[in-house]
Amino acid sequence: MRIITNGHNFPADAYTLLVQEVGNPTPVLAINTDQPMNPASTIKTLTTLAGLEVLGSDYTWKTEVYALGPVSDGTLQGDLLIRGGADPFLVEEHVRSMLKILRRRGVQHITGDLILDNSLFDTTMLAGSPVDNQSGRAYNVAPEALLFNFQVVNFFFYPHTNGRDVIVRSDPALPNLRIDNRLRQRDGTCTGYQRGISFSENSENNTVTFSGEHPSRCGEYSMTRAVLDPAQYNYGLFQALWRELGGEFDGQLRQGSLDSLATADATPFVVWQSPPLGDIIKSINKFSNNMMTRQLLLTLGLQHAGVPASIDKGIEAVQQYLDGVGIDRSALVMTNGSGLSRDTTLTADMLGAVLQRGYQIPTMPEFVASLPLAGIDGTMRNRMTSGDGHASSHIKTGSLNDVAGIAGYVHARSGKHYVVVALVNHAQAHAGPGQELGDALLGWVWQH
Repeated sequence: MRIITNGHNFPADAYTLLVQEVGNPTPVLAINTDQPMNPASTIKTLTTLAGLEVLGSDYTWKTEVYALGPVSDGTLQGDLLIRGGADPFLVEEHVRSMLKILRRRGVQHITGDLILDNSLFDTTMLAGSPVDNQSGRAYNVAPEALLFNFQVVNFFFYPHTNGRDVIVRSDPALPNLRIDNRLRQRDGTCTGYQRGISFSENSENNTVTFSGEHPSRCGEYSMTRAVLDPAQYNYGLFQALWRELGGEFDGQLRQGSLDSLATADATPFVVWQSPPLGDIIKSINKFSNNMMTRQLLLTLGLQHAGVPASIDKGIEAVQQYLDGVGIDRSALVMTNGSGLSRDTTLTADMLGAVLQRGYQIPTMPEFVASLPLAGIDGTMRNRMTSGDGHASSHIKTGSLNDVAGIAGYVHARSGKHYVVVALVNHAQAHAGPGQELGDALLGWVWQH
């Protein structure tokens, strides 16, 4: 073990390592395990475990659609209101299916406006800038009570056969998003940062601009970006899908709450139900989805203290959970549940206790299966692709500038199961050395 740590030239206080057999209180390896460290996304194991135990693996989120007017001969004479229920996985195909139900129940033409009810969350939680100031990146999308398709668009780029221009296409194609294409071709192979493409957005006129020089010998190149504000994105996707389904819509976008627009006994015309939490946590942990994790934390806050949901209520719910299962949280500083923060800290001892708990609960199979499998899928698909530990470790990864971490389980060749935590907080830890240390540790544990 000394060779592994020394080979990466980290100061003695820059990392924490914990290896412990499942169910055994005595660690096989413990270095700096009581030292608070930034865990990056490895803290998602705590948020998702609390969700499983507090809400239950069968918990689902509900999005409600209300017809605020009579429906006759296929026409809704009034507004359509969609009330957000904090569904963290309201992706395009689910929105389409929800609207298909609306069509099937007799609505073809909407004469009024589309009203989006996003009132479930406390708006103060949206204050502040992303940790890296990259607001257009999908991993920085903020939670919303009503959010379609993670608020992202996939842009695709193709060199035009005229040798000068670059074709830009988008999926989904939003009718209220304008694309200003200033790209030109340059003769060259398909290399360079973002293939020479620069992205910018003007939120005042819903325009994204692409500029720069794109290599002529690129085939299809893609870029995913969060665009528009949540309401405008939802509005654009609604229009695109509703028209795709043959529906007609005469109105505009409005924002409001059901409570202020309808009677208390208003009955939803359609109720869309998310997949169960036991499935949702796979998307959270395998792909380290920050927005979905934050939605889960806010949902815990709703369960704990009611409407409106807030980050503080969610954190209180997690703290109450830890106290209830007897896990020491004295070193825990939690900010949003996802790890996308410079202020979050915990100890390897605490994270190890969380993982020990995760292996003992009735929903252990769902929890363990939600973690990336080394060399196979999720954020571990390109790590440990062969050799010791390949396909034998379920590991949640974590990475921020100067932070690298792993937390999960190793199924060793001996047949034993180990909890493993490694956190590195040091300059450039994220750029390679921290990951290499983590992979070396996993390989070492697998041999036991």
